Amino acid sequence: MGAAFLAQFVSIGMYSYVLGSFMTPMVEELGWSRAEFSFTRTIGQLVMAGVGIFIGVRVDRLGSRPVMLVGTTVLVLALACHSLIRDLWLWWLLNGLVLTVGCAMVGNLVVNVTLSKWFVINRGKAIAFAAMGVSFGGVVLTPLTTWMIDTVGWRPSWLWLAAIAGVLLYPVALLMRRAPEDHGLYPDGLSARQVAEGAGAQAIREDANAYSRRAALRTFSFYALVIAFGFFSINIVVLLLHSVPYMTDSGLSRGEAAFTLLVASVPAMLSKPVWGYLIDRTPPKPLAAISASVTGLALFLIVAAVNYQQIGFIYLAYIVLGLGWGGMIPMQEVIWASFFGRRHIGAIRGAGMPFAWGLGALAPWLVSYYHDLYGGYDGALLVVAGLNVLSGLLIFLVPPPGKITDRG
Repeated sequence: MGAAFLAQFVSIGMYSYVLGSFMTPMVEELGWSRAEFSFTRTIGQLVMAGVGIFIGVRVDRLGSRPVMLVGTTVLVLALACHSLIRDLWLWWLLNGLVLTVGCAMVGNLVVNVTLSKWFVINRGKAIAFAAMGVSFGGVVLTPLTTWMIDTVGWRPSWLWLAAIAGVLLYPVALLMRRAPEDHGLYPDGLSARQVAEGAGAQAIREDANAYSRRAALRTFSFYALVIAFGFFSINIVVLLLHSVPYMTDSGLSRGEAAFTLLVASVPAMLSKPVWGYLIDRTPPKPLAAISASVTGLALFLIVAAVNYQQIGFIYLAYIVLGLGWGGMIPMQEVIWASFFGRRHIGAIRGAGMPFAWGLGALAPWLVSYYHDLYGGYDGALLVVAGLNVLSGLLIFLVPPPGKITDRG
């Protein structure tokens, strides 16, 4: 769990949390539009969707350690090369393609598939604690990166981020293992005696009804979850990129603007164990519906607060946003594993990524394009908020698949 915490702290931090801090200085120096800068995230979403198919299968077969070692090397080199960027095509190549591949090989899919294999009874808590690393990126990396850029410039800041990634990720990758059964162990740390006495019954039931990727792709539930969680995830992708420029456009300083993501990240981080505790004790679908709807409501509040120019109200809305974000990762992973089992969960999650990430691929660029066209963000953000509320309804309504009849 500790290794997964740090892996998500670095991967999501470098993929999303630091990007907004670089937008204004890079756009001003290099003469790009915000839409051109943001298009890298559209490329990244599509790349993430594509590589997920291959990564998930390899995590199932080989475990996360070799995948993460290669991914760390790719990510560190990509970050270092960002300091040399002068042309738009190189920005799209390095940030949209190379960095995204590195982040995908050390990030959510890899570590959460691994945790889903190691935990069944306590899966919600385990994934929730590890996912606190995602929010910790907003607590640490957004303000740190903004300070570094304002102090030493954006080019040296990319080099410092490369060093941070390398120092943290190589030891983390070496700690990871594929599944407890490879080492004569049982999920949740249970002993052989406890399993014999029935403590591992839930894991046995999961294995008995485990879907192959081919079988999962034949179910309605698979596609319903992909669409629902795809709409859910648009919120965080858009706001991690656009919060800092949105707030500076509204009159806040760069420090105050970066503080909004810290304000959201603290409740997102602290609420994750609460969400995890609830997931392990109550049906996860209603909880996920609440989490998705709260993110949409919070974004409506953020737009209203910006229009009323109330900084206290803005920070309060970001706190509500963080509470909704807190449930996003643990509930997705628990619902996927509870629907389809843990045996082939990497392959199944990977197969879902082209659909889920594809749904949100254009969102960051479209929001930037809307800004460049109309000079503001409000209309685009209201659409994103509405999609979040819709995702909550879809998650609540999606039915679990029936018992497996074709194991592929």
